[in-house]
Amino acid sequence: MSENMNNQPLIEVKNLKQYFNINTGMFTSKSLKAVDGVSFSINKGETLGLVGESGCGKTTVGRTLLHLYKPTGGEVWYNGKQLKTAADIKEFRKKATMVFQDPYSSLNPRMTVADIIGEPLDVHRMYENKTQRRERILELMGHVGLNSEHASRYAHEFSGGQRQRIGIARALAVNPDFIVCDEPVSALDVSIQAQVINMFDELQEQLGLTYLFIAHDLLVVRHISDRIAVMYLGKMVELADAADIYDRPLHPYSQSLLSAVPIPDPKIARANKRIALSGDIPSPLNAPSGCPFRTRCAYATEQCACEMPEFKEVEKGHFVACHKVAEINS
Repeated sequence: MSENMNNQPLIEVKNLKQYFNINTGMFTSKSLKAVDGVSFSINKGETLGLVGESGCGKTTVGRTLLHLYKPTGGEVWYNGKQLKTAADIKEFRKKATMVFQDPYSSLNPRMTVADIIGEPLDVHRMYENKTQRRERILELMGHVGLNSEHASRYAHEFSGGQRQRIGIARALAVNPDFIVCDEPVSALDVSIQAQVINMFDELQEQLGLTYLFIAHDLLVVRHISDRIAVMYLGKMVELADAADIYDRPLHPYSQSLLSAVPIPDPKIARANKRIALSGDIPSPLNAPSGCPFRTRCAYATEQCACEMPEFKEVEKGHFVACHKVAEINS
């Protein structure tokens, strides 16, 4: 987690939307709102954690932000400039990269480690000769704790943790300012997870990186994030400093999520009341009217069925989308 952040946003996302057309019959299709009007900013040197249940749209936010999917609507700003043209996006891709969730499927089995890490250098022509390319690859391998003799080997010869290090070295190749980390430790053993998380911390300090860290493990997110955003069914429902979200979640969904986090102290764990949610997550194809969480919320009223609550600042730096936030937390 970065200590010296300044307050200039590196990334700003305004009302981002990503809809997919899904075929529902022979000649009919329906719009699946994977991301529906999400807004946030990430300051230079900061880590924003993005959490929520599977299928809530976390990964789609990361991919749409990087324009791996063309946004259906909304704006993405990088360093004070809106990304509009193909040239803007190409330039942005030199400064923004992604570490993928699965280190088994995200690496090409037919390429050596040196070629996997060197591929972004080839795409963006970031070297003058073969020697310079080789030196840069070895430097990147050193950053993530791989030995130079690993360079000529293939990805299948490595463990999951080492493969993820290769993926991280590849993401660092273009010397980025911003990295989207899409559940980068969820496929790894717990003992390896800690090593990789600490490496993300060290790289952020050494290279001045900014992260969007997507995960569903709330303990991992707490460890690495400066601020945390909570998503539900394509919408952002809460955003605040990591300590605020953990100590005082204000949205009923965040309260339920955090009540499920395991606590290592048995006395505190016994006193901690689990908030169980009723019902299943609705399908994004048939999302409820008004507030998307209302079908599982104990506080839902008629107003929640009619109106989508505004995502607004209820305390300094603490944003919540809930009509009943004052009553629930009074």
